Amino acid sequence: MWGRVALLLLAVLVHVPIYYLWRLLRLPNPWPRWFLGNAARIAGARVVKIGTPLRRDVFYVSNHLSWIDILALGGASGTAFVAKAEIATAPVVGWLAGMNRTVYVKREHRLGVADQINQLRDALADNWAITIFPEGTTTDGKSLLPFKTPMLRVLEPPPPGVLVQPVLLDYGDVGEEIGWIGQERGLNNARRILARKGSFALRVHFLEPFDPRDFPGRKAIAAESRRRIEDALVATLGHPLRPFRYAEEAIGYRPAPPRNGEGNQPEAGGGG
Repeated sequence: MWGRVALLLLAVLVHVPIYYLWRLLRLPNPWPRWFLGNAARIAGARVVKIGTPLRRDVFYVSNHLSWIDILALGGASGTAFVAKAEIATAPVVGWLAGMNRTVYVKREHRLGVADQINQLRDALADNWAITIFPEGTTTDGKSLLPFKTPMLRVLEPPPPGVLVQPVLLDYGDVGEEIGWIGQERGLNNARRILARKGSFALRVHFLEPFDPRDFPGRKAIAAESRRRIEDALVATLGHPLRPFRYAEEAIGYRPAPPRNGEGNQPEAGGGG
């Protein structure tokens, strides 16, 4: 773990000064992407890109298992992300996220959704690639939750030329081990992943993009994105998806309520 922490600190020391130099010179800045890709590798992920990511004017819609998703997807495509507003004030992480043009949202601030949508529209107007995780939480790689639609309002109507590209993040057999689920806290999860011996494959499937104008309304766009990701995940797993073992709460998770009087014991591991 400490070896990986040292390498991550070294990556920050190398990439950040050059990032600010490029910014000062007003040059196209690839350093956030390169940092994220290197950080994913340091954390143990061996990212394999499958399919072709669109580079600009694209709204990525992805499933979500871990904080490593951001490192891997950002490194593979250069995308910016939509993140919880709390990330902005997190030490170091918030600073680094800001360099990658993160768009922050307050999920509990329903009256501010219009302003948040405007932020996304401005980002897309600048030809960014933006990624959202519409499940709203992390799962185990063998499940897929319903997609929430508020952030997809930016596509009502779609900005000119913007396409939607669904993305499947596939951790294979280590998905449940890597996934941040159950009652595990974020710091504990980071320690556990960084202390894990060896590496693991992470296949990032960039699925066929589609024009959101062909699926009018955010619910239709969410449904089509989820259908494509589910089809790809089922094909990868070789069996149908299973129900997610944890129901979402404001912080962490609780076991899903028992059915027909039967008990439901949570499995060990996971969180957040």
